Amino acid sequence: MTTTNDTNFFSNLRIAVTSTSFSKNITLRKELRKNFPNSVFNEPGIQLSEHQLIRFLKDKDAAIVGTETITEKVLSQTPRLKIISKYGVGLDNIDQKSLKNKNISLGWTGGVNKRSVSELTLCFILGLCRNVFRSGYKLKQSKWEKEGGEQLTGKTIGIIGCGYIGSDLIQLLAPFKCNILVNDIVDKSEFCLKQSAIQTSLENLVSKSDIVSLHVPLTKVTTTMVNRLFLSQMKPSSYLINTSRGSIVDQPALKKALQQKIIAAAALDVFTDEPPTDEEFLNLPNLMGTPHIGGNAREAVKNMGRCAIAHLVTYFMEYKSNNFKIKFDDAT
Repeated sequence: MTTTNDTNFFSNLRIAVTSTSFSKNITLRKELRKNFPNSVFNEPGIQLSEHQLIRFLKDKDAAIVGTETITEKVLSQTPRLKIISKYGVGLDNIDQKSLKNKNISLGWTGGVNKRSVSELTLCFILGLCRNVFRSGYKLKQSKWEKEGGEQLTGKTIGIIGCGYIGSDLIQLLAPFKCNILVNDIVDKSEFCLKQSAIQTSLENLVSKSDIVSLHVPLTKVTTTMVNRLFLSQMKPSSYLINTSRGSIVDQPALKKALQQKIIAAAALDVFTDEPPTDEEFLNLPNLMGTPHIGGNAREAVKNMGRCAIAHLVTYFMEYKSNNFKIKFDDAT
C-alpha cells in the first residue's frame, strides 16, 4: 500500500492496536506491520481500562480501536495521537467532541461488517421460529422433544433501524415472503417501496410484529428504549432480537418479561455489561445468547481490519505530503 519513498516516514510512526480480535489475527498483524513496522498490539487480549488505555496510547501517533472506551481523559493524556481508526462500525465508545477539540482525525467506514451481523440476525430469527436452540439444548440432556416451532415464511418482522444492517437484513428476508415493518428516524419510503416493506410508527411496529429486531446506534434517545412498556406492547408470542448494542435493552426488564412470559423468547448478541454476569438471566430457557460475535465472521474481521489500516495509510500519506509542502513553501 505504501511506496519505497514512504518507508522511512512510516517506520518512525508508532501505532497501537487496542482491539483484541485484531490483535489476535495473524493476517491483520502482518498487513499492519508491512505498512507500519513500529506497531504494537493488545497482547494480553483484555478489555483495556481507561488507565490502561492511557498507558498504552500515551506515546503513540495513531490507534486502531474496537469497543474500548475512548474518553476525554484518555485523549487529554495522549498528546501524540493524530488519528483514531475504528475497527468496526459503532462510534458510541468514542468521544467525538473531544476528538474534534483536539484536532484528532477519525477513520471510519460505515457498514463494513453489515453482512456478518445481518446473517447472525437471520440465524437468530430462524432458530427462534423453528425452536432450534431450545430443542437442541434439550437433546444434549437426552430429552427427545419433537417440537419444530413455526415457519418463518409469512411472519411479520419489525425492523427498528433501517441503516446498513437493517436494510441488508430486509434483503436477506426476501425469499421468506415476510411482512416487513420498518421504523427509522430517517425517511426510508423509497427503500421500503422497492422492498415491499412498510415504514410505520414504533408503537404500531411493536404491537404488530411477530419478531422485533433492533438495529439502531446507541444514543441518549435509544438507551433502554426497550423497557417495560415497550415489552408489554409486544405480542405474548413474539420474539425480540438485539444484535446492535446491549444498553438499548433494559436488561432487568427483559429478564422479567421472559420469566413472566410477557414475550415468548429473545436472542441477544450484545449485553449491558460484557461479558454478562447474571447467570440466572443467561440460563433462562427462552433466552438465546452469543458473546458479541455478530460482526466477527472471519471475512468481516479481515474487512474491518483492512479498512482500519487503509484509513491510517491514507491519513499519513496526506500528512506527509502536507508537511512536505509546508516545508517547501517555507524554503521558497
